[in-house]
Amino acid sequence: MRTRLIFVRHGESVHTVERLIGGRAGCRGLTTTGHEQAAVLATRLAGELAGAGPVHVYSSELRRAVETAAPVAAALGVAPVTDCGLCTWHYPSYADGQPVEVLKNAPLPGGGVHRPFQAENETWAELVVRTGRSIMDIAHRHAGETVVLVGHSETVNASFHTLGAQPLLRAFDTVVAPASVTEWTCDEHPTISLWTRWTLHRFSA
Repeated sequence: MRTRLIFVRHGESVHTVERLIGGRAGCRGLTTTGHEQAAVLATRLAGELAGAGPVHVYSSELRRAVETAAPVAAALGVAPVTDCGLCTWHYPSYADGQPVEVLKNAPLPGGGVHRPFQAENETWAELVVRTGRSIMDIAHRHAGETVVLVGHSETVNASFHTLGAQPLLRAFDTVVAPASVTEWTCDEHPTISLWTRWTLHRFSA
């Protein structure tokens, strides 16, 4: 039994280019380049996953992820499913859609892994737990199958904690490219044991 989780970061987004906070209200989807990246990715994954057996596509609820997942799901002949757990930060309403400086100007002294860096924002620990729960629920639901999870750089990074057992405060950072692929697999039931081992096959490829 092999469970295959393929994490995809969304394509280039408007909020990144325009340096805005892209939460649920502020996300304006993909740029023209981002749509092109998503189309190329869809063709790539359709080729890679031909004959792979049952394949499922999940995405964050944010527009940029939904717009990336749509051509991927179409190319694979499946209907995408949205999952809030795969979203990036649940940004506070006062910052959503505003310039990134708004959050930078709302620091919360003493911020860290278990305390937010900005007033009313999520902590890193909360994001990892939320995302990790969705990752493991999806892995359990589709044990022995292939799943494409379209999310954000934070979704990909959360996979290192959830599947790779990395501590919440890691000794390294990562750069996750737009429309890139990160793949983990497991050769036993993914939730049969607390010590299930996952293998990282590729990162931001």
